[in-house]
Amino acid sequence: MSATNRQIRLAARPVGEVKPEDWEHAEGPVDEPGPGRFAGRTRVISLDPAMRGWLDDRPSYLPPVGIGEVMRAGSVIEVTASDHPDFQPGDHVVGTFGVQEYVVSDGRGAMKIDTSLAPPSTYLGALGMPGMTAYFGLLDVGALQDGETVVVSGAAGAVGSIAGQIAKAKGCRVVGIAGGPEKCALLTDELGFDAAIDYRAEDVKKALRQHAPDGIDVYFDNVGGDILDAALTRLAMHARVVVCGAISQYNNATPVKGPSNYLSLLVRRARMEGFVVFDYAKRYAEAAKEISGWIGAGRVKVKEHVVRGTVDDFPETLQMLFRGENVGKLVLELA
Repeated sequence: MSATNRQIRLAARPVGEVKPEDWEHAEGPVDEPGPGRFAGRTRVISLDPAMRGWLDDRPSYLPPVGIGEVMRAGSVIEVTASDHPDFQPGDHVVGTFGVQEYVVSDGRGAMKIDTSLAPPSTYLGALGMPGMTAYFGLLDVGALQDGETVVVSGAAGAVGSIAGQIAKAKGCRVVGIAGGPEKCALLTDELGFDAAIDYRAEDVKKALRQHAPDGIDVYFDNVGGDILDAALTRLAMHARVVVCGAISQYNNATPVKGPSNYLSLLVRRARMEGFVVFDYAKRYAEAAKEISGWIGAGRVKVKEHVVRGTVDDFPETLQMLFRGENVGKLVLELA
């Protein structure tokens, strides 16, 4: 085992876009596990848009990452030593272990995974937090019904790509909004979306009139900003707007832009509701079982963007999310 543990720690609170100097590339000791603990080496690190919010010192669903602390992240580790009855060397374990090479854990919040059934990265994507987010956001918060029209923004991302495919599996018409012709072609040609809108090249409001002529029953929003405003103008009666995220606003140095067309909720007797996936933790197994079934049947295809490198590549890899460079779930696989 290496004598040092490479880590990425938060050095300063970002203002606007996260800059290289906001991170500290640090080294810590490689600890041995004491009684009731296990040690492991990080194999795959999850990169998620929510990470940007964790860096701000303001009230949220989780406390902010502290200055000088290892950056919070979901990851998969391989157990190297254990004094814990439930974890043995060679086990692969998923949990919130942070951006570091080596981990010691007491097992709280950790779960063994079977890498013979799916690769480790999938337990951070379709069978991890993004898949759970898509499942509960669409089916519980969105109260999806067969045959409805669903629009998903950020549709080529980790959550959006799964949400759209779940809606198709449930018999709905699905329109995805993404950036660039390659992503839009992926949605329709490979993932089975009925239509795709390129927000970089098209008038989104006009395209929504074309592709959802009878209105939007469920709008699954990962983006916020102008695209949310456009979708609000196309709501069907009793529509549901699911607020999953707002990646267009996360790097703002100015106040978040709220929806100016919110009165559409009144006119269409619609509702807009936010949610946090952690509230559904007791039901993760239920969602994973159904998503696994869809994957096995070919009704949900897993899209992953794997960057291979070291812990020190985390800051630059994270920026790919905000430049729209990833397709599907973005992970950093450690060499």
